[in-house]
Amino acid sequence: MNSSLLEKIASRQSGICLYGLVPPKQATPPAQLEAIVARQLERLRPLDVDGFIVYDVQDESDRTSAPRPFPFLPTIDPETYACEHLAPLAAPKVVYRCVQRDTRDGLVRWLEKVNEATPPRISVFVGVAHRRARVGVALAEAYSLARRHAPRLVLGGIAIAERHARDLAEHERILAKSDRGCRFFVTQAVYDVTSTKSLLSDFSLACRARNEPAAPVILTFSPCGSEKTLAFMKWLGIAFPRWLENDLRFAADPLVTSLDLCDRIFSEVWDYARDHGVPLGVNVESISIRKVEIEASLELLRSLRRRMG
Repeated sequence: MNSSLLEKIASRQSGICLYGLVPPKQATPPAQLEAIVARQLERLRPLDVDGFIVYDVQDESDRTSAPRPFPFLPTIDPETYACEHLAPLAAPKVVYRCVQRDTRDGLVRWLEKVNEATPPRISVFVGVAHRRARVGVALAEAYSLARRHAPRLVLGGIAIAERHARDLAEHERILAKSDRGCRFFVTQAVYDVTSTKSLLSDFSLACRARNEPAAPVILTFSPCGSEKTLAFMKWLGIAFPRWLENDLRFAADPLVTSLDLCDRIFSEVWDYARDHGVPLGVNVESISIRKVEIEASLELLRSLRRRMG
């Protein structure tokens, strides 16, 4: 890459390219874990990316009354997985951290540790999935503690276009997180182009009113190759317009259809964001553990990377 991820974030550049992954399950036997890591490194090393997102997965069963399509199993700590198992990957790691599981003292200890890292570490704090959930450290307090105990930590935030479609206030949440130290934002998987463009429109107008440049918004894309994957994505809160869901459900090859849809959605939103002064990037992930969908996510990453130039 021509400049580092830290430089691109600091200069609010368009074109940030990331690949996201979930650590293996905590209960994975050591020999099996070693094999999983080896396969991941083989897949990820050739990728032309600015960095890798390592997710901190929550149960989220308190967010909805619908049954979870797949059982929740705790994963390896993302910090450990990023810094130890994925250490052979030279690109920076963007480590997610669910602060609702933290105690205040535990979070402070972690912040003081990462503040000493060179180069500066990059992290995205995640709050509760639903207001009814048990809270360890509230998101606002976590940002405050980060400013105090880890001023070198580069913070990112979550942006959810579907939430904006409901209350038209997601751009205000983004600005509030910016004021608390967030320097870039990552969306959940995008399949609803209208709500995404609406969020970017309101965000652009709000930044103009404040006479400040917009922070980079990194759109997440995830292939959908089966009914099970579709059901899980909907359970996670990802919005699918009716026409698009029909196209996926009744496609001769849902995975090919999904890749085409993601490509078309990104192209439309990329042009829109450029015209409205919002620096856009991409993050590609595979929600499924099926090999064919993982390989499709790598194909999608390469395609979107080319579109960004």
